[in-house]
Amino acid sequence: MIDTTAPGAGRWWTRRRDRLRIAMVAPPWYPLPPRGYGGVEAVVADLVDLMVLRGHHVTLIASGDHATAAHEVHRAYDEPPSERLGTPQPEVVQAAAAAAIVAELDVDLVHDHSLAGPLLARGRVVPTLVTVHSRPTGDYAEYYRWLDRTVGLVSVSDAQRTLLPEANWVGRVHNAIDVPSFPFREAKDDYVLWIGRFVEMKAPHLAIDAARAAGRRIVLAGKCSEPREKAFFEAEVAPRLGPDVEYVGEAGADLKRELFAGARCLVFPLQWEEPFGMVMAESMACGTPVVALRRGAVPEVVEHGVSGLVVDDLTAIPAAIHAAEGLDPAACRKVVADRFDLPVMADGYEQVYRETLAGGRQDDLSRRAARRALRRSPDRHSRALEAVDLRA
Repeated sequence: MIDTTAPGAGRWWTRRRDRLRIAMVAPPWYPLPPRGYGGVEAVVADLVDLMVLRGHHVTLIASGDHATAAHEVHRAYDEPPSERLGTPQPEVVQAAAAAAIVAELDVDLVHDHSLAGPLLARGRVVPTLVTVHSRPTGDYAEYYRWLDRTVGLVSVSDAQRTLLPEANWVGRVHNAIDVPSFPFREAKDDYVLWIGRFVEMKAPHLAIDAARAAGRRIVLAGKCSEPREKAFFEAEVAPRLGPDVEYVGEAGADLKRELFAGARCLVFPLQWEEPFGMVMAESMACGTPVVALRRGAVPEVVEHGVSGLVVDDLTAIPAAIHAAEGLDPAACRKVVADRFDLPVMADGYEQVYRETLAGGRQDDLSRRAARRALRRSPDRHSRALEAVDLRA
């Protein structure tokens, strides 16, 4: 959560003459902000706080406890169903609950970060924007095609949009981090870092191989709780552990920052088209360059030769690890401060919000009449929530 009382907090505040009323829908899996893993949830939590600080009214629909500045909070789940991540039922429950709640709200727009929620946007009086946090290929591509013009899609990178150029993209807003909350260190320790989920597409095993080939000790930190993550760890990571490879478990906010700040570089040999890659921005904010393969949004996030090195082949990573040690930590930090700090993301979303409303908003009289029609039955909200109470 953004500390609104901290020195410099006023940098987020922009006085607005017209206050927007926003319904923000989060995925159901983790609290906001997340205590450990949860990149999407971290973005949503920051965005809620940013919009409130800029004078807008935000209603949050999420799961579990929250530590945001939202004016109103509605929950589909009292406890986030984190252990069921990857199963469809929590997404469906969240979507049904969010639709029922939104129908009773007086808002200007809905900003949905969930997967199933946009299915119920058709016929809604106010516009729905959806930030696409995943890679829009395969079944995801078919899903976003079927949504058609029902919702406006916001990408988190230009690279992400190239995977499905025909979709109804209405804007691109890079993800962002609270740069001042990440400690800057110019003097580095004797290790390189990999951090992420223990899955093949994030390639921790390849990071180990590259670090070992470069003669550098590597520290691994990340999420390893789902069955497929555990299976991958046992098959590919555990056999590679040794004196030069240390696994420290899943890193919370404090440990993550400590690891980023001390590392000589972040090794990022991803094996998929990464839509953004939050860990790259977090690493650079600490003055730690990124060594990564040219996949997905990597060339958008890493400024080659300034905040890291982008290479085309795995065989080039060991040499790049050595070369990255000559990059200026302050330059790494500046790239993130200029392009991926929270005020930049807030500006981007405000622009998308206002363009969406300017392009498709009904006049106030017809909008209010439509809302009254939706709320004719005073107990509609409670009946709808009872209908989706599938948590037992």
